[in-house]
Amino acid sequence: MYRSLWKQKNIRFYLLGGGVSRLGDVLSAMAFLFLAYDMTGSNVHTTGVALAETVPYLLFGLIGGVVADSFPRKKLLIRLDLLRVPLMLSISLLHGVHLLTYPVLILVSFLVQTIGCFFNPAHRAVLPMVTTEDERSAANSLYDTITRGVTILTPLIAITLLNTVGVLHFFTLDALTYIISVYCLTQLTLEEPVKKSQTIRSICLSIKDFFVWMVRQTTIRNLFFFTFYTVFLNTWVWQVGLLLALEEMTTKSEEWYSGIQGVFGATVILTNMVLPFFIKRFSLHHYVAGAAIWGVGIAYYGFFYGVGHFFIGCIIVGVGMPVASLARVFLIQSEVPEEKMGRAFSTNAVLLYASNTLSLMLYGVLSAYMPIRWLMFTSGGMIVAGCLILTTIHFIKLSKLRGRFLVDSFK
Repeated sequence: MYRSLWKQKNIRFYLLGGGVSRLGDVLSAMAFLFLAYDMTGSNVHTTGVALAETVPYLLFGLIGGVVADSFPRKKLLIRLDLLRVPLMLSISLLHGVHLLTYPVLILVSFLVQTIGCFFNPAHRAVLPMVTTEDERSAANSLYDTITRGVTILTPLIAITLLNTVGVLHFFTLDALTYIISVYCLTQLTLEEPVKKSQTIRSICLSIKDFFVWMVRQTTIRNLFFFTFYTVFLNTWVWQVGLLLALEEMTTKSEEWYSGIQGVFGATVILTNMVLPFFIKRFSLHHYVAGAAIWGVGIAYYGFFYGVGHFFIGCIIVGVGMPVASLARVFLIQSEVPEEKMGRAFSTNAVLLYASNTLSLMLYGVLSAYMPIRWLMFTSGGMIVAGCLILTTIHFIKLSKLRGRFLVDSFK
């Protein structure tokens, strides 16, 4: 299955370009944080860089989707990658001549992530253009496996660079990854219709048009709502809660946390690779099932609450999360018309960033008053409860439809 996909030129270069571009994204995100701390020695200033990497998605995420739907995607992606190259190299150049300042670092970080707001939905929307619907499940799985593998390998690359050429040349390598991505994009053969340019008014109308359409689509509406709900309940537990819990249990919390991350990443990759052999076409039921398994894993953290059990819990989450993730991507690619797909992926990204932000803010307050264990168990339980409610509502609606059909058939 995967071998036949890899033999197709369009799919091969799409996957290679996506993986290399993802490597550049992760390295640049780390490099900006490292350099901010090296320059200022301040936790507050380092946090400022982190905010500069997330705020653009809240400001421009929806606009990025409109642009992705309004311009030929291949040309758009190439131009966006080419814009990132001089931005990355400017950091190395300014630092080399001792002119790099913290405000400049913030500005470049903000600009790079803003470009990502336009690049990411357009890139995701290309995959349905280079695959058939029967190939899409396996192609999504392979894409997520490659990008997840890049994320796992990035710390090793970062450590090597830090111990050799230093943090500054993270940016040089980032620029190189974007050049490679441009080459891969030039190798794609896409048939794209001529698209009209957008004005500010038409952009606003395009966003409104998509949301009006989305509200009428039961599957997409439920998918986006439940994505927000599930990610909101997961983010703090995964990013902060586990580390704080390990701090309470052991003096080697960072080592154990890194180990959990590694086991989780390996589980996700294995699940991604195996799923397409069993599921060719995902549905909302698969998403709900994956979210339920995901919720069980989070609840497991809190119920058993021990270092060893955290590893078991992360394996459960590592099975459920990719099922939900692949189902979400497949449903967007299958249920959304091609001319609206960029807006669909950008809306999905905005919801993810908004849920992450709200989760960290609310749970940060709650953690001062509630034990971490109970926050974990409650979060997992609420995800599972949400899955049961959504499933129950579906079966009630299905029963009513069947009842109406039987009544009509007897008339």
